[in-house]
Amino acid sequence: MAEVRRCLTDTGLPLPVRIIGALIRLYVLPLTRIIELTTDQFHRDAEAAYLTLDRHPALLPPALAALLDEQIAELHDPLTPQGRRHLLLPGAVPGRPRNPAGLADQMRQHDLPVRAARNTALMEAITDLPPIVVADLFGISPATAHRWSQLAGNSWALYLAARQRSRP
Repeated sequence: MAEVRRCLTDTGLPLPVRIIGALIRLYVLPLTRIIELTTDQFHRDAEAAYLTLDRHPALLPPALAALLDEQIAELHDPLTPQGRRHLLLPGAVPGRPRNPAGLADQMRQHDLPVRAARNTALMEAITDLPPIVVADLFGISPATAHRWSQLAGNSWALYLAARQRSRP
């Protein structure tokens, strides 16, 4: 939780590092998915902000939404044709995503390791939710979610059996 708070509030960190760190820790996103995010996947309505992951809009905390607003404002390029999708975190070459290995190094340099954070976030999610829900939410295979559930010592077999018995 301290790392999430740091990502959302530490203005001494570069903006992309803050966004990437928060997305990993809150939504268990791998760097390979984060680098492919586009600005049109972020949207607001009258009450909240969302980031569409696959086909599912994920509700964003206001602090993360503000970071994304700031990032998108920095990307504004009047010379770009209308309707072209912009990478949220573009690489050095225009229109190309960043290198995930380089990003992992950058995150480590800011004491925000990627793999450990993602594994911790996944472990926390798997203790609260059934593996099949985690698989769907985070885009991992059901078998992988089940293995993580076993590692967490979190068996949903009793829950599923009780649920099956309660059906008419």
